[in-house]
Amino acid sequence: MDTPVYRRIAAGIAARIEAGELPPGSRIPSTRQIMAEHGVAMATATKVIAHLRDEGLVRAKPGVGTVVAVGALPPGTGPDRDHVVRTAIVIADAEGLHGLSMRRLAGELGIPTMSVYRHVADKEELVLLMTDRVMAANPPPPRLDPERDDWRTCLEAVARLQWSMHRRHTWLAQAISFTRPLFAPHAMAHTEWAMRALAAHGADPGTQFRVAVTIANYVRGTAVNLEDEAQAEQESGLTETEWMDRQRQHFAAVLATGRLPMLAGFMAGDDRDFDLDVLLEFGLQRLLDGVDFYLRAPIEFR
Repeated sequence: MDTPVYRRIAAGIAARIEAGELPPGSRIPSTRQIMAEHGVAMATATKVIAHLRDEGLVRAKPGVGTVVAVGALPPGTGPDRDHVVRTAIVIADAEGLHGLSMRRLAGELGIPTMSVYRHVADKEELVLLMTDRVMAANPPPPRLDPERDDWRTCLEAVARLQWSMHRRHTWLAQAISFTRPLFAPHAMAHTEWAMRALAAHGADPGTQFRVAVTIANYVRGTAVNLEDEAQAEQESGLTETEWMDRQRQHFAAVLATGRLPMLAGFMAGDDRDFDLDVLLEFGLQRLLDGVDFYLRAPIEFR
């Protein structure tokens, strides 16, 4: 989604303030100057100045006009893009993507909100950079060679690596899309690595890609529950175990009706562990079993 024109113009003025070109107390371009320089309407120019005022960068000075506010960043004190992205990851790790906003990020960095737009165009680009940074810190397993090692071992390893990333960064599953994929080079490297493992087994490019994406999407689909649970825990103050303990009587009452004998039998047994790690591993193995059968099947059955 394109950044609104007034925000792009405001970001340019904010950059001049941060660079020291417009020091505290100096006048900023008037609405008429903004209209003439950028070819915009009076309403847009007015929104530019209002936005800068809302961000605390400027103030109205009677008899003078709109000037740079005292306390705007001095030259050279702003963070670089890498620091901005790292800080955004810290916020998202603690509060989820729903808790990450440009204003929240700016507050953590100690800078005006508009200064964030010097480094990223919008939240969409910010999330892209966050995702790629996480992926860059977690490259495909270095101890395995996808062109020599067993394809199943390789795919298990990369799937578990991705699961561990989702465990540490619960917002990641919300950031990744398989219908509108992010063009994050380090994320794409995971797909490339998995495809190489399948290519060494003789799989055609279409099969390589579909299997790699299917496995990554399975991991991501399971991981979506992680952020949901984290948010529910924040809102309720109860861990998953505590919540389940409180629901135990309700479950027992439903199962006691006799209408759900299969579930009742499962709940009465010793093997009733169904946390996400167990479900992930069970599903991953069954998925790989299916891939193995598919790769071994005669061509006419594919």
